[in-house]
Amino acid sequence: MQRRDFISLLGSAAMAWPLAAWAQGSQQVRRVSVLLGLAEKDPEAIGRIKAFRLAMRDLGWIEGRNVQIEYRFAETNLESIDKHVAEVVRLAPDVIVANSTPVMTRLRSATNTIPIVFAMLNDPVGQGIISSLSHPGGNITGFSFVESEMVGKWTNLLGDVKPDLSRVALMFNPDSAPNFDVYLRSFKASPQQTSVEVEAVHVRSVAEVELAVAKLGGEPGSGLIAASDIFILAVRGAILKAVDQHRVPLVSPYRQFVTEGSLMSYGPDTADIFRRSASYVDRILKGEQTGNLPVQAPNKYELAVNLRTAKRLGLTIRESFLLLADEVIE
Repeated sequence: MQRRDFISLLGSAAMAWPLAAWAQGSQQVRRVSVLLGLAEKDPEAIGRIKAFRLAMRDLGWIEGRNVQIEYRFAETNLESIDKHVAEVVRLAPDVIVANSTPVMTRLRSATNTIPIVFAMLNDPVGQGIISSLSHPGGNITGFSFVESEMVGKWTNLLGDVKPDLSRVALMFNPDSAPNFDVYLRSFKASPQQTSVEVEAVHVRSVAEVELAVAKLGGEPGSGLIAASDIFILAVRGAILKAVDQHRVPLVSPYRQFVTEGSLMSYGPDTADIFRRSASYVDRILKGEQTGNLPVQAPNKYELAVNLRTAKRLGLTIRESFLLLADEVIE
């Protein structure tokens, strides 16, 4: 190679290097806000975030490289939720992932332009969040949680392990889970396959939780359903302490209840829902219209049983029932 040609080539390469570096550094970093109605250190929150992060990474979204994901924990306090919602909307991320009815209700009122993917929302049409499951329209779509038929399934599960079951309390906070009053009316209006009486128990504080469980403990043949409600999940420590003290069998949709000592759980895999929600975030970031993405229902349910708790309650669980369980804690 002639010296003149070599110098010319060297000069061209030198010009290309900063251009290549600039192109790499200018890759657009997308922003995603995740707002949960849980405490930051709650094992449920940790599990959901881990599942979402791994799914985003598997889809090619690497935090710090091409996506910035901000996690916020509003818990159940309405002032905290309002504060976080206002901050998230002001920052105007590319997508918001929302969890819990109070969070979603306030986000819906706060923005009709920022794409929102809800994760684990009960009855989104009935609660007025969207108008249609198949064609949500607007800026909201997502992944639902439990439907009305779960009330009957939880009741039947309690009856399977407690033959003398005659009364079940469906416990929830009507402010954070108003859909359960509707679910209970639907259950009572359907042809009953059980003679068990199911009644709503509204609770808004730990004191009301303790009083309700104590009352159940004094009524033989009683059982408790801890509903899929962000408030119920937040006060589960008080619930579990009370049901243990008053020897009340409890079923909940959250596996975390069983891990921490309740009798049974049956419901959708919460981590799986957050994992799947990443697929909608990915599609929206790549240009799909939020309102064109149909709301998806859970496709993975789990039954967990705590045999230690069953023994404390004096309950004998059939082997055929245990064979149906996805997890048995012995």
